[in-house]
Formats: sequence, structure tokens, C-alpha cells
Amino acid sequence: MDEPSLFDAAPAQRPRLSDLRDAAATCTNCGLYRDASQTVFGRGPDTARLMLVGEQPGDREDLDGRPFVGPAGRLLDRGLVDAGIDRRDVYVTNVVKHFKFVRRGKRRIHQKPNADEIAACRPWLEGELAAVRPEVVVALGATAARALLGPSFRVSRQRGEVLRLNGASCTATLHPSAILRLPDDERDAAVGDLVNDLSVAAALLGG
Repeated sequence: MDEPSLFDAAPAQRPRLSDLRDAAATCTNCGLYRDASQTVFGRGPDTARLMLVGEQPGDREDLDGRPFVGPAGRLLDRGLVDAGIDRRDVYVTNVVKHFKFVRRGKRRIHQKPNADEIAACRPWLEGELAAVRPEVVVALGATAARALLGPSFRVSRQRGEVLRLNGASCTATLHPSAILRLPDDERDAAVGDLVNDLSVAAALLGG
């Protein structure tokens, strides 16, 4: 796939996360902003060696304004702890920055973003990659994996495989929200897969 245009920018030309966050707050690149509560931009240090990239914010994240703070976030936190990774050292973001949903009564039900919505949000992800310049990137779920590694990438076949992405090591694993949707008798094994894949990322960082 084409390399993100800002990833290899010279230090003086790299964007600042604070500037990107401010600009994204008023993003109208696609129609998702009309129904979402707010833009949910990435969080974490701009010196993070590890970046985690999910699909889009969920209901709780849309209301809170931070990525991975709902049930999927709690599962991710558990996986990071078990893999020996401190979330405070990680930059966490999503491919799409607005919550896409349909209403069913009082509930807001997650909907998968389409290709145009992913493309509309790509400049923000490129900016985050350029600003942070992580050594390791982990795609959480199929949408993030395809956005980062190309449309032919399949998490079901290639999760845990380490590829190169613009000078960084990149791997993919299951999205925590997908794990939560699994039947009880399949969930423990999937959590184990998540921890194993995050452990691969930790090993790539040297610890």
C-alpha cells in the first residue's frame, strides 16, 4: 500500500498532536460528524514507542471523548497488563474519529465505517503516525488492519504476523469489542490470542 505521506516528515515539519487534535475537533470531512457527540482523537504520549489503532469510537467513547474507555477498553487494559505493557506509555487511537451508529429505541448500535469514511479520516491517522513515529504499531481488528496494511490483509489468517510499515513494525490482532461479542466458550481463547499478540509487540520493543 502507499506509505502515509506524513510519516517520514523531517522533525521540524512533523505535526504536533495538540495541533492535530484541535483541528480534528471541527472535522467535517464526512457526514459522521452530524450525529456523533464529538471527535474522539487519539490519546497518549507523543514519544510513545507503541501505537494501537482500532476501528472507531463506541458509544461510551463518543460521550467521553477518549478512545477505548468502555467495555472494550477495559478488556484491552487487561490484555496490556497481561502482556507487560503499561497503557500510560502507549498511544491509542482509531482509524475513524467519529462514532457511526444507528438508533434502536434508546440504544445507539455500532455500524462499520465504509471506505469513504475511512478515507476521509486518513489524514488524521497519517498525522498521528507522523507526530508520534512509533516503533511498533498494532492494528486492532479487521478495519484497522486493512487501513494500515492494505485491503488483502486478513486478521483471521495473519494475526500476529509482523510486517513493516514505513519504518515501524506492524502487527494485527483481534479487536476487543469483537472478543466481547463471542460466545462465552470461545471468549477465553480469544483473550489469550489478544494477549499473545500484544506480547509479540512487547517483544519487538525489547521488553
